[in-house]
This record gives sequence, C-alpha cells and structure tokens, in this order.
Amino acid sequence: MENRFDVIVIGGGQSGLAIAYYLRRSGLTYVILDNQRESGGAWLHGWKSLRLFSPAQWSSLPGMIMTGGSDYYPSRNVTIEYLKSYEVRYGLQVRRPVQVESVRKGQGEFILQTSDGTYHARSVVSATGTFANPYMPVFEGMDVFKGRILHSSQYYSPEEFEGQRVAIVGEGNSGAQILAEVSRVTGTIWIAQKEPRFLPDHVDGRFLFDAATQMYEAQKAGKQYKPPSLGDIVMVDSVKDARARRVLRSGRPFKRFTEDSVIWANGHEEKIDVVIFCTGFRPVLKHLESLNVIMEDGKADTTGTKSNHVDGLWFVGYGNWTGFASATLIGVGRSAKQTVEEIKSFVGQPA
Repeated sequence: MENRFDVIVIGGGQSGLAIAYYLRRSGLTYVILDNQRESGGAWLHGWKSLRLFSPAQWSSLPGMIMTGGSDYYPSRNVTIEYLKSYEVRYGLQVRRPVQVESVRKGQGEFILQTSDGTYHARSVVSATGTFANPYMPVFEGMDVFKGRILHSSQYYSPEEFEGQRVAIVGEGNSGAQILAEVSRVTGTIWIAQKEPRFLPDHVDGRFLFDAATQMYEAQKAGKQYKPPSLGDIVMVDSVKDARARRVLRSGRPFKRFTEDSVIWANGHEEKIDVVIFCTGFRPVLKHLESLNVIMEDGKADTTGTKSNHVDGLWFVGYGNWTGFASATLIGVGRSAKQTVEEIKSFVGQPA
C-alpha cells in the first residue's frame, strides 16, 4: 500500500532529517511527514537576526559539514539553506505539508490520521520539537492589559517596537538576545525569575557540546559527572554590545498587569506598551494523546529515545530527556543513530 511503511518520522526539521540519514541505508521503508511547506523546521520561524551559538564546523548534521569553518556563526537563513541542501543531497523521503492529527496503535501497527489521509507504520519516531508549543506564564490582569503581549516565537525584528516601552521577560539566551536588539531602538526593562548568569566570553556551543559529551560518556560508564557551572547565557556579539551599553540589568518578576503597566508586590509600577515573554517551550506531542504516553510535565517516559509504554515508538530531538544535546544540530546525530539501530532490531526484516 502507498501509505504503509516500516517507519514513519513525524517532523521534518533537523531531528527528522538526522533520523532519515540513518534510515535511508537501513533497508527499511520510511517517510517523513512534515507540516511545513518547505525544509527548515523551526528555523523557518526564528527571528531575523538569529544565529547559531556554535561555529559552522560544530553545527552540522551527520554526513555533511556546514560550510564556514571554525570562526563563522551561521545565520538563520544560512541554516535553513543548509537543511534544504542536506535533504536534497541524501534524497530523503519527505512529504509536506502533511499535518499528523493523531496516532493510535492497532493490531501490530500504528495508524496515523493526517491531512493527507491515513498512514500505517510498524514503528513511529516523533521528532516534532517544541517550537509550536510556546510556554507563557499567567499573570493577574493579563486580560485587562491594553498593550501587546507576545511570545519570543512571535518576535521577528526590533523595528516594530520603536517608540514603545518594552518589557522582556526571561533570563535565558532568547531573553538576552531580544533585549539586546530591542534596547537599541527603544526603552526596555528586563524581568527575570532569577539573576541571569552569563558564560565567559570565550565559551560557546563548542564547549557546551563537549560538556554534554563528557556527561554522556560518564553515564555510559556508570560514573557520575557534573559539568562545570559557568552560566546560562552565551555571550554572542549582540549581548556583548548590550553589556557595553549597560542594558543587561534585570529585575525580579512583577505581580500583576493593569491596563497600561505592570506592578510589583511592593507597589512599584512601570508603564509598559509591550511585553515579550522569552519563557521557553514545551514538547509538541498532542498528536500522541490517544496513546496515553504524555506525562504531567508534557514529556514522555523514555529510556533514551525509546518509549517505555508503547512498543515501536521513539522520541528524538526534544532535549536532554531524549539524548544529551539532542535539540542541537550537532547533538541530534548521536541519538538519531542509536534510535535507528533500535528500530532495526524492533522491526526485524523490512516489510
């Protein structure tokens, strides 16, 4: 049957492509179902100036080094073009746009209801990432605030905020980088749950990946490894510039909104036109609800990437709970390779 495969990968971003790289030479029939109109995954929706934390040489999927060398930090557009080229180079089997609406388990197979009809698979890899499920905390008075409230996933460039007073909420990398940009065109305040912690200037994604690798190797050897705690925010050029302009000062969370301001517990009030929440994301797993694998924290119970509750189901690229550094370009290859080895053992002979 046209829509029957040994493996169906849900999601055609960097994680889905890494899985397909290993599947293509496994002898198993597979297809990637991607809900985007073109290759690029979440990178298609990143803000205009977004760059990788690691140089090109350390930002590659298995089998194809990203050009640029050891001192070039690829932009959003360069990364999208890289993913497109990767897909073409290896002739990866992708169908798009296809929205997977639900996955259920039948007699020895998975049945997927999609915008492109019904698909059947002996195994399923969920590689949908987190971008489509932004997390935003709830504050008293949000419903009466007459200004604009948005999540970092909706942010594109700072120009639209000129002349407005903007609050940036969140102490991570996205908060620091968006603050750095917006503060160049208008007045800002930075609100963080805790005091932001900055990595030394020379530390970038290369160091972070090395630390994750050491933790991974220690775990395999049954040893304990605690990576050095140097901070959370990578000092990319825009953040260094913000530091020089002395705008990297943060305050703790406010208590509630009014029509045109935010108010702290001590009564301090700030007039605000826009609030940008840089408060992270949760896994996109709604398509798996009927399998009852989603826990209260929005994740799934796994050993490595393999589901502990549904045979034939794997999760790739959602963060450290599915493999150290698995949400990064260079890190996902390791968990993708192991996952495909497990799938081959599970499926056995190709259909």
